[in-house]
Amino acid sequence: MQLLSTRRSRAVVAVAAALALVLTGCTAEQGYTYTPPEQVDAKLPGDTVTAMQDAVSQALTASGASGAIVGVWVPWSGKWVTGVGTQKPGGGADLSTDMAFRIADETRLMTCDVLYALADDGDVKLDDPVTRYASGVADMDGVTLLDLCNGTSGAGSSEQIAKSAWLNTPEREWAPLELASYGLGQPRIAPHTTYRDSDAGYLLLGLALERATSLTASELIAKYVTKPLGLANTSLPGAAAAAPGTGAVMNGHHLNAVEGGYDCTAPVDITTLSASSGFTDSGVVSTIEDLGRYAQAEAKQVLRTEDKPARFGSPLPAYDGAPSWFQATGGGYLAGSMIGQHGWVPGYATAAYADPATGFTVAVVLNDSTTGAAIAQYLAWELAAIASKAPAASGKTAPEFGLPFTAEQYHQAIADAAITCVAPPEG
Repeated sequence: MQLLSTRRSRAVVAVAAALALVLTGCTAEQGYTYTPPEQVDAKLPGDTVTAMQDAVSQALTASGASGAIVGVWVPWSGKWVTGVGTQKPGGGADLSTDMAFRIADETRLMTCDVLYALADDGDVKLDDPVTRYASGVADMDGVTLLDLCNGTSGAGSSEQIAKSAWLNTPEREWAPLELASYGLGQPRIAPHTTYRDSDAGYLLLGLALERATSLTASELIAKYVTKPLGLANTSLPGAAAAAPGTGAVMNGHHLNAVEGGYDCTAPVDITTLSASSGFTDSGVVSTIEDLGRYAQAEAKQVLRTEDKPARFGSPLPAYDGAPSWFQATGGGYLAGSMIGQHGWVPGYATAAYADPATGFTVAVVLNDSTTGAAIAQYLAWELAAIASKAPAASGKTAPEFGLPFTAEQYHQAIADAAITCVAPPEG
């Protein structure tokens, strides 16, 4: 693999220095390639915080989670970064904002960051065939690395087949191609023209990038994402089963199904897990401040050294019948003007979205994965709708910014997605 180009080296230094100022209320010095929006260093207004607290409380009840960690940054108004609830139902330690957790599908964005960095530097081409780097993969003729990033390879998902193994044997170490094979073995759809949520595609992309560079996926994400952005608490761990950090950790859980619903009184702790179960699809660990910083920088695409092709320039409907404002490409989703991702891994459900023009950013994690990604996604959007209406702080001006959905819409969506807690059978 070629060394970083001089241009990329300059850009990395500039971005790292500039992003040290992100979300802090400071502005970058002249000459940096990226100047983050100035963040008001204050709490959001009390009415806004109260509404967001109510939203988080409802999401905890609906999902069966005992706690959440939330970050909301409104550059013109203030911020709300907090832990809500406890490590387990009925008590236990309070959650704090320094706790590490698994970020789930936000990992996909980082994997695509690596692809675009390598393409910008000329080390790979976006239209390179997958078969050049991943041998022995059936039915991949004509599929490119960009298809894997964009979700247009036509491949299916491994999740439904592998889920029980993830939950029952969390310490199991997976080979990327073995795990991807469950999705690759699903019936295909025509490539290039339709978005399909495919964890197998991002697993295969990570494997291809490793083979293209002779670096591990962990090394690639560190080199091209976390180190340039100064994300000291973010990494893709190795395959050995471990907690998502060596310091303070948010414990992850799931609930056992019982007749009529779920046993919410005895969550199963699944904090210790092999990151190989997610790899370059969902294996990265982080903290809420790092995740917010990353989401804001990612929406702006500050890591790019080339302007074209525009990574989020040609999105496709996120699913058949999706609202016109909800689209997918580039490893993420576009929700109105906001760019981000949402997903789940055993123990955690997450979502992080940011507006590239204003720097408005929302990130959430729930400490239970029973309901999958939906409630974390809806909560992030509900919080975004609430916070987007926060008034400008003294001396500041609110930008022309709005969202194509309402807080009420996703408050109801969370209620509709709520699990049913029932008493476990006796004996």
